[in-house]
Order: sequence, then structure tokens, then C-alpha cells
Amino acid sequence: MVSSLANAIKRKTHKERAQPAARSKYGLLEKKKDYRQRARDFHRKEKAIKALQRKAEERNPDEFYFSMERASTRGGVHVVPTAEANKYSQQELALMRTQDVGYLRSKATSEAKKIERMKETLHFIGAPRASKHKVFLDSKAEARDFDPAEFFDTPRELLGRAYNRPRRAQLESEAAVSAPEPKAAAKAERRKHAAYKELSQRVERQAALAKLAERLEAGKAVMTGRGRKKKVKGATADAPAVFKWKRERKR
Repeated sequence: MVSSLANAIKRKTHKERAQPAARSKYGLLEKKKDYRQRARDFHRKEKAIKALQRKAEERNPDEFYFSMERASTRGGVHVVPTAEANKYSQQELALMRTQDVGYLRSKATSEAKKIERMKETLHFIGAPRASKHKVFLDSKAEARDFDPAEFFDTPRELLGRAYNRPRRAQLESEAAVSAPEPKAAAKAERRKHAAYKELSQRVERQAALAKLAERLEAGKAVMTGRGRKKKVKGATADAPAVFKWKRERKR
């Protein structure tokens, strides 16, 4: 009980000593913890330099390893070989490129099918698909006197709807004219925006996959093509490089 009351007593707030106004140009006043951090960093670097100096002094000039035969220096700096020679042959590389192109084309086809399915369920804003409703009549006179509003029993303002086209009796009822709940409308709007966002992302992904497959196909053709070739046009962000092969007379 006494210890808890002792902790409840308000104590004096001890503030850290600040830099005097006359020495404000030197920045913040260094505390003991700042000095310790700076000293440890200095001694760590000092030990590293001493270790390197000792290693250079104790180096054996006659030391030899067989890896030194493949080593080289550039401007006095030792260069380590980063990669070995390609262990795959030209035929193996061409086969791997063919497999990569096939995989990319299959993924692009899958994305295109998903895009078509999404387009069937979504109506593009600003470009609505024209819907048709065919009505078969017996004579030209009936076709001349045909009234769509009377036939579908709906106001003329709602004739352009392809779905949810209520009849006049349904409009007169109280349930038909009741406004939707705000929460349900907001939820439907969020779902619509998410669906359109997913559709645009899938379109971009499908285009990127098709472009990458085209680049790999062009690289494979350059690799496996026979005869002398000449680059006509360099690669751009949208298209691969264009090569032209020299005509060879067939036997």
C-alpha cells in the first residue's frame, strides 16, 4: 500500500541540460549516450583498419592458388569472375524459349476468356450494347398499327430497358415505386466499381502477356534463323527488333 502511494506522489521533472545560447552555433549539446555511440563507432573502424594492415603485413608473396590463373585485375583492382560460360547449347536454349512462349500464350488466352466472361456480365459505361426484342406479327396491317407501349404494358420511357421493365400495374403498386435502401445502393455501386477495376487490370495483363510472348518469339526466330541477318529496326517499348535475312538460293 505504501509503495503504491509513493508512486502516486508527483515528482520533480528532470530536464536534460541544453546547449548554452553562446554555443548554439555548435548544434545540440552532446550527451553521454551520444559520446558512447560515437566512440564505439570510431573504435570499430579503428580495429577494422588495424586488422587489414596486419593482414597486408603478414601476406606471403609466394602464396599460390590455382584459381589465381583465372583471376584478373582492372586498374589495380581484383576482378572476380561473376558468371561461367553458358552450359546450355543453342538447341536447348531455343527449346526453353519455345516452352516460355507457349506458357505465356496459354496465360494470355486464359486472361482473354476471363475478360470475355466479364464483358458479358458488365455493361460498358458510355457504350451500352443495343438490345433487341423481336415481336412476330401476322400481317403488315398489324405491323403498321403496332404500339410497343401497349404490347408490353409499360410506359414509353421504359421501353429502352432490356431488363427490369415493370408493367403499369406494378408501377401503381407501392412496392414498385419504393426507393432502394441507401446501404444496398452503396454496396452495389462499390461492387460495380470493383468489377470494372478488375476488368481493366485483366485487359492490361492480357496485353502485357501477349507483348512479352511476341518479344520471346522474335528472339527465338533470331536465335534459330539461318544465314546472315541485318537489323532493320531496333526494339522499342511496344515492338521487338526487326531483322532481315539475306536471300539464299534454294537447291
